[in-house]
Amino acid sequence: RDYMVTGVQTCALPILSLAVYMDVHVPSVVTEGLRRKLLDVRTAQADAAGRLSDEELLARATAVGCVLLTQDADFLEITARWQQRGIPFSGVLFAPQGTPIGRMIEDAELCLAGLTADEFRNRLVHLPLR
Repeated sequence: RDYMVTGVQTCALPILSLAVYMDVHVPSVVTEGLRRKLLDVRTAQADAAGRLSDEELLARATAVGCVLLTQDADFLEITARWQQRGIPFSGVLFAPQGTPIGRMIEDAELCLAGLTADEFRNRLVHLPLR
């Protein structure tokens, strides 16, 4: 369905969503799929952060106000440790290796559009959701 916004016809109303920071372990097809959905998608590679340690990467995503999307299981331990120590982070979406690409894109979009920054803060969300 098309909408009229200030006299201009658009295909859809913009959805306010959280920005996502893509770990190097996530396939580029997921990055492109989320961008096609008009989400604010940033990558570690484009940010010259592709060689940071996992903890540095989580700190970087937090510093730029993004939820980190990763398939790196090391983040399960890192987020638990940060939660125990009270170290704040913007949130992590974790999809294990082998998660279907379409499901990862759909569920990440749902989380990023459906949760606020406060709801995501210091949380680890496992994908797929169902």
